[in-house]
Amino acid sequence: MTALLSIQNLSIALPPGGDRPHALAAINLDVHPGEVLCVVGESGSGKSLTAAAVLGLLPEGVAISAGRIAWNGEDLRTASSERLRRLRGREVGMIFQEPMTALNPLYTIGDQIGELFRAHTRLKRKEIETRTIALLESVHIPDPGKAAHAYPHELSGGQRQRAMIAMALALEPKLLIADEPTTALDVTTQAQILQLIKELQQRKGTAVLFITHDFGVVADIADRVAVMQKGRLVESGPAGAVLNHPQDPYTRALIAAVPPLQAALRARTEERPTALSLSGLSKTYGKPSWLKRDARVTHAVNNVSLSLAAGSTLGIVGESGSGKSTLARNVLGLLVPEAGEMRIFGEPVDLGSAAGRRHHAAQVQMVFQDPYASLNPRRRVGDIVTQGPIAHGKTHTAAWKHARELFDLVGLRQDALERYPHEFSGGQRQRVGLARALAMDPKILVADEPVSALDVSVQAQVLALLARLQDQLQLSILFITHDLRVAAQVCDHIAVMKSGQIVEQGESARVFSNPAHPYTRALLAAVPGKHWVPAAIDSGRATNAA
Repeated sequence: MTALLSIQNLSIALPPGGDRPHALAAINLDVHPGEVLCVVGESGSGKSLTAAAVLGLLPEGVAISAGRIAWNGEDLRTASSERLRRLRGREVGMIFQEPMTALNPLYTIGDQIGELFRAHTRLKRKEIETRTIALLESVHIPDPGKAAHAYPHELSGGQRQRAMIAMALALEPKLLIADEPTTALDVTTQAQILQLIKELQQRKGTAVLFITHDFGVVADIADRVAVMQKGRLVESGPAGAVLNHPQDPYTRALIAAVPPLQAALRARTEERPTALSLSGLSKTYGKPSWLKRDARVTHAVNNVSLSLAAGSTLGIVGESGSGKSTLARNVLGLLVPEAGEMRIFGEPVDLGSAAGRRHHAAQVQMVFQDPYASLNPRRRVGDIVTQGPIAHGKTHTAAWKHARELFDLVGLRQDALERYPHEFSGGQRQRVGLARALAMDPKILVADEPVSALDVSVQAQVLALLARLQDQLQLSILFITHDLRVAAQVCDHIAVMKSGQIVEQGESARVFSNPAHPYTRALLAAVPGKHWVPAAIDSGRATNAA
């Protein structure tokens, strides 16, 4: 079969001073009509840059130095700007990773989808409106007429991603490029989006170039797989062959780092004291009003009771909007609950006074989901790590001495304290975030999706570091995640949240092997690649390859 898209010996040079001469080095990829090609690899491997090159959207200062990009035999390297503009949307559609930044916040969803028709067709306004609503209906957005008149911030994350898919498919392109379209979504929304892409691909015969670092997604949708490392293609082939019989050490390392969807039965130890206990905790948003009959009151946390044993990890799982992050903010003291009680090692938490809040802040610290967004880009990381202890009375000398010890502990060089956040990789920034949290010598860590933005191999390293730190420092960890594979590996106990309530909780091994609540069963059923068991790979070789 003739390839729809053929990338031949493509090389892209990096500007002087880069970490390597080429962003892409002699890449060869073919995408055939009606197939799904998944491109996998770590951040910096060149996956997204390959897609940008196809669409003629390379960043300034980055240029193709060799090779050919053939679209139905036409060399896109020599195509004019006008030809590339017609190509985008009409012949090649693009789904971006983060719809909130890809969508214009000042225009309604309908206006943004309609713009494609106005730019590429001669349809009249009424026809455009009809086609737009039909598109939103085809991607299973509830009440598509209302959604067409909504702004991006008025839709959920899953609905925004569906709107992005509707835009990408508006002109029925022959190729759909999806760049990490499900990374930030919870498992049920992720499963719906993947099923939607498969449905549309099968119905319209669209070819899909799917960029991801999630091997579960690859196992669910890929016909063929291409593995990239530092700008080079290291392995490619049918999905079954690459997933079950990987040949390259790098591919083997990536697959070895994928956590299985099975919680180990942890040996029972001596009875531990309770580090954190919540009893009847409730937090609502909005207030009822007799002036506004439709005033919404959201019970974000509704009569939640749970306990975290000292030195153990309690996982909080559930979909977006289930109340996980609101619960975390209550535990951190960033929100004050309307009802209920919180105790740390048996002592009631006092958030009503400044002294009580300062004492609480020293006991409970946070590791954030996005380490780059949570670190001040204008300050050295040493200043960021020492800021809290100094504000709580530690001398400058003592705080910096402790920061150097912490950098040793989290596996960073001490001289890195003088660097700025942008000078670190994603995994290194998360290590900085850990050091900042530990600088206060907390008893409890609240980890809010701490590895969801990281590649699978870096994720494995950060989780191993977290386990080592927990063991050394006897930390108690409240671990919030939508990744059930990660939860299965790191959590001693699991609490499942839905609509602000805990619907099930228990030992991880029991919850994963024999879930009692229908909602828990639905979450587990939605995990991508749940039927794929990573190949039995020599873990020592895999770790070394990483």
